[in-house]
Amino acid sequence: MQPDPVIFTPLLAAACTIFLWSCYRRFSLVTVGTAEDRFSSTMERLQGMFVYAFLQKRVVKRPFGVNHVFIFWSFLVLAVANTEFLVSGVFPAAKLSLLLPAALYQPLLIAFDLVSLFALVAVAIALVRRAVAPPYKGARTGEAFAILSMIGTLMLAYFCFHAAEIAMGHEAAAHAMPLSSALAAALSGLSSETLGTLGVVSWWLHAGVLLFFLNYLPYSKHMHILAAIPNCYFKGLGTPNTQEREEFAEGNVYGAGSIENFTWKDLFDSFSCTECGRCENACPAAATGKPLNPRRVMHDIKVNLLANGAQLQRGGVATVPVIGEGEGSVEADALWSCTTCGACLNACPVFIEQMPKINKMRRHLVQMEADFPEELLNLFENMEQRSNPWGIAPGDRGKWVGGHEVKPFEAGKTEYLFYVGCAGSFDSRAKQVTLSMARILDAAGVSWGILGKEEKCCGDSVRRLGNEYVFDKMARENVAMFQEKKVTKVITQCPHCFSTLKNDYRQYGLELEVIPHAELIERLLGEGKLKLDMHEAKGGNIVFHDSCYLGRHNGIYEAPRKVIAQATGTAPAEMPRNRENSFCCGAGGGRMWLEEHLGERINLNRVNEALSGSPGTICVTCPYCMTMMEDGLKDRASGETKVKDIAEIVAEGLRGTA
Repeated sequence: MQPDPVIFTPLLAAACTIFLWSCYRRFSLVTVGTAEDRFSSTMERLQGMFVYAFLQKRVVKRPFGVNHVFIFWSFLVLAVANTEFLVSGVFPAAKLSLLLPAALYQPLLIAFDLVSLFALVAVAIALVRRAVAPPYKGARTGEAFAILSMIGTLMLAYFCFHAAEIAMGHEAAAHAMPLSSALAAALSGLSSETLGTLGVVSWWLHAGVLLFFLNYLPYSKHMHILAAIPNCYFKGLGTPNTQEREEFAEGNVYGAGSIENFTWKDLFDSFSCTECGRCENACPAAATGKPLNPRRVMHDIKVNLLANGAQLQRGGVATVPVIGEGEGSVEADALWSCTTCGACLNACPVFIEQMPKINKMRRHLVQMEADFPEELLNLFENMEQRSNPWGIAPGDRGKWVGGHEVKPFEAGKTEYLFYVGCAGSFDSRAKQVTLSMARILDAAGVSWGILGKEEKCCGDSVRRLGNEYVFDKMARENVAMFQEKKVTKVITQCPHCFSTLKNDYRQYGLELEVIPHAELIERLLGEGKLKLDMHEAKGGNIVFHDSCYLGRHNGIYEAPRKVIAQATGTAPAEMPRNRENSFCCGAGGGRMWLEEHLGERINLNRVNEALSGSPGTICVTCPYCMTMMEDGLKDRASGETKVKDIAEIVAEGLRGTA
């Protein structure tokens, strides 16, 4: 039943040559991107690749991911069987049965037989799921069904071929192939001629589908089969909670307005996208009817690269814009819909970095085209002229203190700088949190001080909105001031300030010990420096909302929960979407300063989720979250539910206070 090598050899050689050429043509396109170092720390990268690519750690975080693991590992195991299959088609004597001892060969046959069954069942489940409950709208594509059908056909052809061999008595190790033997028993009534025909047809069907599948991969979305494993190797080694710094000089290009402005890794990401829809399902913008869809962004970048890559390699220019309308272009409205919450980054099983690409395209629009929502004009002017989003006089920064005695920070005398932030200084609601923090710090005997009118905005919003030039100016000024005043320890009550001072300012050579108020309060409680009367804590029935910039971007989940539990005696209730799967309030990425004109308001979606548990209090750790939650409650006319920061809940329970 073996084919004539004279016929099969040129077919295999042609198929392999075309496959290699196709892979080279596709993957070489990433070289039009700019340089980026993703080659250092080899051992750490290998470890990450093993955990996330081979052990599929992120894949199995979703229930259906287990089915994908069966398909993935079936591919790896059956790669050995298929290699033998193809080689023996050229050299009939090159069989594992002749190369391996029976002690190794027979267990291998058992594995091939069982794994083929697992793969067939997993493919059938995937087909049913795709047809009945697709992972996202538009997932029922002909390509998806065709790929799954081809995999299923390979498994069926495998069983039929080996069953025919066993039924004809050509397989000495038939006892090591239980499933194929069972099928052979069912075929035992067929004539030798019929069995021979079945074997030949099955062999060629397996060979044809395998070679076609191999050559179809580079031109399909399933190219991720080739790209996903190396993409896990080249993943960022840290949490992408900051973005690349720009150097400003005449003639430089800022942001990504054309496909060649992305890095090679950005472009390789587009080939690695599995289009599983996890980023789309996690994205708050996509969930509320905005034009942004992270999966679609990656698809458009890939289409754009395929359209422009070859001519760019020849020294030409891109003709399809990366920002615009139509296939291969990302809509500007989609870019401005991003809250930079990081949900897409957290959800992607192969570590595609969608959010940084959106930031790069925003930078291009702002700095190269001066094309941004009109609402941002006042924000940018206020930041440049008065270093705060509202444009309030800097001299008013310290007015929140009222009658509370607050000392200025003094180098060598004060241990902690309390970086109040713009919201804590100017927003009427956030100022109450600032006063609560002041009371907590005093009650614990912490040595702290403020900058007062010398304090400036950290620049988080302008950086996430793409105005890197203004951010660069603000960061330089802040770094110089911190260094001059010898600031080494900073307390923040805003996660955006915390993340910017801790992560972004490192790019400017400033290393600070930045402590978010949640962790500081937890520490003070643990050290016994805060005495609370829990029966006086007015938290009520509390549900906790995770801040994206405290949680996903910086991994702080437990500290605020422990604080609430210690302050009230009861752990907070959890929303259905919590911790790393939490849903954004809608204010991140500079969206705090933009109205939502498209789709449902993100904060209403989150407030509705919070209210489903009928809480007395929604507890937050961020002034932006507080604003969005309170606005949502007003819209829902839910006057009985309050929004409080953890500092307020703790301050209410300070011993000897009401």
